Amino acid sequence: MLGTTQGFLRAIGEARLITPLRSEGGHRRYSRYQLRIAARARELVDQGTPIEAACRIIILEDQLEEAQRINAEYRSAAESSAPPSSA
Repeated sequence: MLGTTQGFLRAIGEARLITPLRSEGGHRRYSRYQLRIAARARELVDQGTPIEAACRIIILEDQLEEAQRINAEYRSAAESSAPPSSA
């Protein structure tokens, strides 16, 4: 589906970038979100980034996105609770 090997998926799992669920038979099961993360890792690795660095970049990108989302929520809440300005 992603054009990656099982070894690559295991490697990003070992780097704790993704943790797949397991079926009763022991097969790895990935969510759509995890597949998007794996695709991003594959993209970085294909560009020459070492796998460990690619995993760290993705984690930092995810943390930045979350921080920006929270910041936007705080700004929105502050704007809605601010008293109206007089013109």
